[in-house]
Amino acid sequence: MSALRDARYLSLATFRKSGVAVETPVWFAESGDRLWVFSAGDAGKVKRLRNSSRSRVAPCDMRGGILGEWTESVARLVDDPEAIRAAHAAMRAKYGWQMSLGDFFATLSGRLQRRAWIEIEI
Repeated sequence: MSALRDARYLSLATFRKSGVAVETPVWFAESGDRLWVFSAGDAGKVKRLRNSSRSRVAPCDMRGGILGEWTESVARLVDDPEAIRAAHAAMRAKYGWQMSLGDFFATLSGRLQRRAWIEIEI
């Protein structure tokens, strides 16, 4: 997980029912032995995770260009408010003003309440 620790972006691959991987570059934060990601609640990756927790991760650039090795993982949607608060705090600590600005606009648009939080176990 050391290569991920220094990365700014993570490519999260989730799997369609057909077994085809769909890779998405995302912001992520580490908290304890877990990685945390948030997404729009109606995003494809969220729908795919409702069907299967199978996933893999790799460090990437902002456009999704892979910068390291893929690691198999298990990703789950989380709805526990305490876990979400900890994940959100970890994201704010990592991304600072960018996360705050994103939260501001997500609040204005009503998207903040529709976020899905994803816990990734490597």
